[in-house]
Amino acid sequence: MDKYEVLKVLGEGSFGRALLVQHKLSDQKYAMKEIRLPVSSSDVETSRKEAILLAKMKHPNVVAYKESFEADGHLYIVMEYCDDGDLMQKIKDQRGKLFPEDTILCWFVQMCLGVKHIHDKRVLHRDIKSKNVFLTQNGKVKLGDFGSARLLAHPVSYACTYVGTPYYVPPEIWENMPYNNKSDIWSLGCILYELCTLRHPFQANSWKHLILKVCKGSYNPLPSHYSYELHYLIKQMFKRNPKNRPSATTILARGCLTKLIKNCFPSEVQFQVTEEFKQELKETRKCRGTAIRPKAKRR
Repeated sequence: MDKYEVLKVLGEGSFGRALLVQHKLSDQKYAMKEIRLPVSSSDVETSRKEAILLAKMKHPNVVAYKESFEADGHLYIVMEYCDDGDLMQKIKDQRGKLFPEDTILCWFVQMCLGVKHIHDKRVLHRDIKSKNVFLTQNGKVKLGDFGSARLLAHPVSYACTYVGTPYYVPPEIWENMPYNNKSDIWSLGCILYELCTLRHPFQANSWKHLILKVCKGSYNPLPSHYSYELHYLIKQMFKRNPKNRPSATTILARGCLTKLIKNCFPSEVQFQVTEEFKQELKETRKCRGTAIRPKAKRR
């Protein structure tokens, strides 16, 4: 901690604290996560997992990792500081005034690019929500907070334990079924819906009724002035069967999004998305019917 000066507390949670710090030599500001290390050695390894996974991610739409270290019974993870807050606060700040569709799509494309990057590395985020999407004042959108993330052994693997925020949890989790990266797509759909309506897609006066709504896929339609494309994306991302949901690559290959990428993003991003979509189609045809789905396990 000697290298950094704490400027203020950004937030607190069950994990510990998020701090805004300044590097004493460079004057560069960073976000620092301070995590209380548990007594158990196996739990300590679990706590270190976030730093290990974050260090693997190098993408303009994923919060950048700088370093991590341990001191005085705490793990400290130093990351890029996003100086325009998180998406949840942006939504609250609207006070009922809907976002323009161009703004929604610009943010959504960047979220998809970040999600695609982590999925390409076989990482499931498992807690995608508006509070974990960060913004910079120069218009960048970045996926962050990998405290619940998990690395899959293989691209077609399934996992059986899930930790996420109830409003964003997909039906397969409530139904106690195995899940894969398509669960992140459901959560991403929840954020897209929030951006269009300024509210959660699935709302109820009790957890029981919330779960029932999610499992039925019961949500109010988007405001009618939004385009067919937005309505279509929401419908596809909220498919109850995860196999029927699009991947991040498939979403990015949609006409309106490829046009947006072409007009607003560097040429290397355009080429990468196009080539990887072709590759995904080949792999999908090759693997169709060969992926083995494990039996559901009770949590």
